[in-house]
Amino acid sequence: MTAPLKSIEGTGDIAAAMAGIGRQARAAARTLALSPAAQKDRALDLMAAAVRAQKTQILAANAEDLAETRAAGASSALLDRLALNEARVEAIAAGIETVRGLPDPVGQVTESWTRPNGMTIERVRVPLGVIGIIYESRPNVTADAGALCLKSGNAAILRGGSDSTRSSRAIHAALAEGLRDAGLPEAAIQLVPTRDRAAVGAMLGGLDGNIDVIVPRGGKSLVARVQAEARVPVFAHLEGVVHIFIDKAASLAMAKTLVLNAKMRRTGVCGAVETLLVDRAAAPTHLKPLVEMLLDDAGCEIRGDKAVQAADGRVKPASESDWGTEFLDAILAVKVVDGLDAAIAHIARYGSHHTDAIITDDAAAAEKFLAEVDSAIVLHNASTQFADGGEFGFGAEIGIATGRLHARGPVGAEQLTTFKYRIRGNGQIRP
Repeated sequence: MTAPLKSIEGTGDIAAAMAGIGRQARAAARTLALSPAAQKDRALDLMAAAVRAQKTQILAANAEDLAETRAAGASSALLDRLALNEARVEAIAAGIETVRGLPDPVGQVTESWTRPNGMTIERVRVPLGVIGIIYESRPNVTADAGALCLKSGNAAILRGGSDSTRSSRAIHAALAEGLRDAGLPEAAIQLVPTRDRAAVGAMLGGLDGNIDVIVPRGGKSLVARVQAEARVPVFAHLEGVVHIFIDKAASLAMAKTLVLNAKMRRTGVCGAVETLLVDRAAAPTHLKPLVEMLLDDAGCEIRGDKAVQAADGRVKPASESDWGTEFLDAILAVKVVDGLDAAIAHIARYGSHHTDAIITDDAAAAEKFLAEVDSAIVLHNASTQFADGGEFGFGAEIGIATGRLHARGPVGAEQLTTFKYRIRGNGQIRP
């Protein structure tokens, strides 16, 4: 087992320290790959209990992080992502328990067949190995990522954001306690003990081949750096430029409810809608009520094209860059488009392949949208804030992948596995 978490700030040899973390993670991954499901589940139960038992320490650490970040002039959206309260700490513990209740993906046989020569072949799920997670602000990611990696038999190396250092360390202490008490190596979930960005560079280099995949969770600059510099595969989305299209057959009441939730429930999450597209045929009845609701009831800034500005004088002119911006704030770009095809074309040009939705009572229009919009998540008559692994029944998520290889959409325990083929014979040779 590893020693208690110690800072490596100012050691002058972060590369060597990170290499050691990588070696310990690889050794832990070999143990986890063979650990029984019951032992992993026991560790998850103990982790959830430790999070609840250490709630006071976690909240105290978070209060220090918030004070430091607020003093640095952080935005309200960033502070919301960072903030913990009793309900959010309970949600962290409950999330761990939800992951514990998922089926163990390791060892699942996904397909099997027998060849004419009598050999049997089966495809079975196995862990990816060591997963590096680099994230910003949200301290709950420490628990979500750690729990999902453990459930799927992977070791995790976590590098949290500088603004959430104390919170992440407090949560990690609870995870380490659960691992220890369940008889699993504490190196199964390691938290990088430094704010120095050199640690990120070391992780992107793969830690001498000891990291198998990197998952970045954070802003555009972080994800862009990871995708540009990583020497190992990456599960990532660059940003969540999320759209809702109001079709001509949309119910106004439903549209108002869904748009308000999709934008304002939490503006700083990646599933928050950033651009509203309104069918020109629906604009006479739907545009003004939607804009007024957002301005008057929600206090949301609207940036629109000329048609939207004409609907309400308080709408600010939208710039070209607004159509491709992830605001992560109470700001919404609104555009009137010439029907479904124009909406799909707009999303193809400006979207980020993350999450997009259509609101309509026309089943054919809905099916066309679901088929033709090339995003990891597409919805019909539902809020885009459901872009979340927990809401998919995955227990939690390590992130949302918008690429096309291996995992796409919310990355849960099953998506953190790969597979191998097991072949059983009785002496067959190849002629």
